[in-house]
Amino acid sequence: MRPLADSMADLRAIADSRPVRELAEAFAAAGHEFAIVGGPVRDALLGRSVTDLDFTTSARPEQTQRILDDLGTQTWDVGRDFGTIAAKVHGETVEITTYRAEVYRDDSRKPEVSYGDTIEGDLVRRDFTINALALMLPEMRLVDVSGGVEDLLAGRISTPGSAEASFTDDPLRMLRAARFASQLGFDVASETREAMVEFAERLDIISAERIRDELVKLLSAADPAPGLRLLVDTGLAERFLPELTALVATQDDHGRHKDVYEHSLTVLQQAIALEGERHPGEAPDTVLRLAALLHDIGKPATRRFERGGVTFHHHDIVGAKLVKKRLRALRFDNSTVKRVARLVELHLRFFGYSDQQWTDSAVRRYVRDAGEELERLHILTRADVTTRNRRKAERLEHAYDDIERRIDELAEAEELAAVRPELDGERIMAVLGVPPGPLVGRAYKYLLEVRLDEGPIGPEAAEERLREWAAKELA
Repeated sequence: MRPLADSMADLRAIADSRPVRELAEAFAAAGHEFAIVGGPVRDALLGRSVTDLDFTTSARPEQTQRILDDLGTQTWDVGRDFGTIAAKVHGETVEITTYRAEVYRDDSRKPEVSYGDTIEGDLVRRDFTINALALMLPEMRLVDVSGGVEDLLAGRISTPGSAEASFTDDPLRMLRAARFASQLGFDVASETREAMVEFAERLDIISAERIRDELVKLLSAADPAPGLRLLVDTGLAERFLPELTALVATQDDHGRHKDVYEHSLTVLQQAIALEGERHPGEAPDTVLRLAALLHDIGKPATRRFERGGVTFHHHDIVGAKLVKKRLRALRFDNSTVKRVARLVELHLRFFGYSDQQWTDSAVRRYVRDAGEELERLHILTRADVTTRNRRKAERLEHAYDDIERRIDELAEAEELAAVRPELDGERIMAVLGVPPGPLVGRAYKYLLEVRLDEGPIGPEAAEERLREWAAKELA
């Protein structure tokens, strides 16, 4: 951690900003304590950028609402039942939560909330010591009740009280430990890690939606691999993503085939690097990262030992089906499920191009099948090369450079991104003199095949080909 003087200067700058200063003065005038809490304090002390402002207060939610109303700010509920009210103050979105304590009962998916009266009591109930930090405003007093600053200095993740009590109160904290391990590059304290193993089954009471959101946050880290390894090693991944755990032992009986689990983590890391190179400054691509992590989950079910080796025939197809099932169970939206599954299904399509260059027709079909996922497929396919054979890796890289070049050339010449037959449905019906029906669909499909095989041939030639096809079809 950098010098405390620099960190406190950053905290002072946040406290002196107009929205924070105005809120602190308003709550103090109403006789309530008010503090920046958790992540913003942690990140400022670490020298990381502070993007979200979270506050805590001794005021009850209805009192907070009145103070915000008096300030004339826009407010909305994000969890009033849990004591949280969100507001937009001078263009800054903030969340203000009443001091609280929350506990998950053995058979409950929702926490029971009770309000507290002191900042110390509020901090003790938080997930980890590095998040149990508060800066009281307007007096600029740092409150650390459990050694959070010490753990920041040590790069350590531990709980304010016993890990058993923390993870019993909210089992999702175990996933948060993995996320922070990746985001901050910290190690999880041994007693905390042991509790993650012991209470892994407790995760079953957490809703799929909350688990999904935490997984997405982990995958959004610059390097999710350390957190994912922690989830697998502690048995937590088995509770919500068993297909990932199943990859660990997927190699041949002599251990010669590459470790599919480590390969998958490497592909994810390489995909993230390529994502940053090709689309700098853009938000993390959840669809791409899920596809990179899960692209080989069909291998355990398709592994066969044949002729002294191991095969995984059709693991792309099997994997796509498994992806759909797992992501639906985690309550991902339909678009994400469809896109990830499509990438998994197509991730092997390119391999072999370097041995025998494709025809223009094959390139068009590759683009057509990828559709809107073409750029993601470019990244995934490149990231899927993890061989240590430099000559093979260079050959595959050059081959993919070539196919991207050909796609660009064909796209420029043929508007390849929107490959369609040169006659639409209405024109097909007019040429053939038929009403809407199955014949029109078959004709459209035929003309699409012509377009993919031969490229643009012009409307007149397309009509002639259509009549020839119809004569045979209706004979």
